[in-house]
Amino acid sequence: MNMEARVGAVVEGGQRALNSAAAAAHGSILDAGARRFLQQQHNNSHQQHSQLGTIQQLLAGGIAGAFSKTCTAPLARLTILFQVQGMHSDVTALSKASIWREASRVMNEEGFRAFWKGNLVTIAHRLPYSSVSFYAYERYKSLLQSVLGVENHRGDGTADLAVHFIGGGMAGITAASATYPLDLVRTRLAAQRNTIYYRGILHAFHTICREEGFLGLYKGLGATLLGVGPSIAISFSVYESLRSFWLSKRPNDSTVMASLACGSLSGIASSTATFPLDLVRRRMQLEGAGGQARVYTTGLFGAFARIIQTEGLRGMYRGILPEYYKVVPGVGIVFMTYETLKMLLSSTPSNY
Repeated sequence: MNMEARVGAVVEGGQRALNSAAAAAHGSILDAGARRFLQQQHNNSHQQHSQLGTIQQLLAGGIAGAFSKTCTAPLARLTILFQVQGMHSDVTALSKASIWREASRVMNEEGFRAFWKGNLVTIAHRLPYSSVSFYAYERYKSLLQSVLGVENHRGDGTADLAVHFIGGGMAGITAASATYPLDLVRTRLAAQRNTIYYRGILHAFHTICREEGFLGLYKGLGATLLGVGPSIAISFSVYESLRSFWLSKRPNDSTVMASLACGSLSGIASSTATFPLDLVRRRMQLEGAGGQARVYTTGLFGAFARIIQTEGLRGMYRGILPEYYKVVPGVGIVFMTYETLKMLLSSTPSNY
């Protein structure tokens, strides 16, 4: 959820920044490409909004999410491997773990392609997840603006922030619930090391349903939904605060770069605050996988207590470093890809 939350913040904030920046572009030092991009966004913003239909929005959001996840897949897999290390391993051996040592182990034992293990199901998950998230956010935002009567009161910062926060949270819950089984299968495929229990996406679905029942596909959903609110709140509040402060101190800076930088920082803040929930979610997703005995039998809060008891507070942040490393490229790639695709697709007529 974390990446989608901060991406939503960056895209929405970046879109507003691009639209407003054209008025002040003459006072900034911009390269020719950025200047043309800002001018086109300013001149065609209303036309693009009307032309960019449902299919185009879904396509742009899905491709942007999938492309970003593919680029950062090695770091994402390392994060998952670190997060689940304490489940069936000797805790005393975990102190020797490091990113370089784990990456070397993957390379030597599984091969270079193993860094993208589970990437196919990642794309299969991210295409609908990102699409539903982006599209639902726009729809929830419009609905909330209509209900609250703030369509023509853009100057009301409190109402505007509330709309973005609530809309982002509802979009995150919608997307996470709709695509959760794919996320669980992705975790199980990515967590496999030398022993291959699930041979692919379909085999994993079939095996999980046969051995654990249909509800086995939704293990850890509670931790996911519990993290939506805090993740959205932190992402949006930190992003808006940093961006406002940045532009008040350096009004001539590129608003696009300000949006990207503030989006990355808000992503780091969000990841830091919600990472323990993400770690518990991953571990609960692996409960009973491959016929192994269950580790956390007392629910979500029981899992928290057990991890802290056996691994300490530090265990709640196992794998946080590769998560940090993928924030900046992940946000930048998905933002620029989404905006570029929106521009390209806006020229394609849509009747949807």
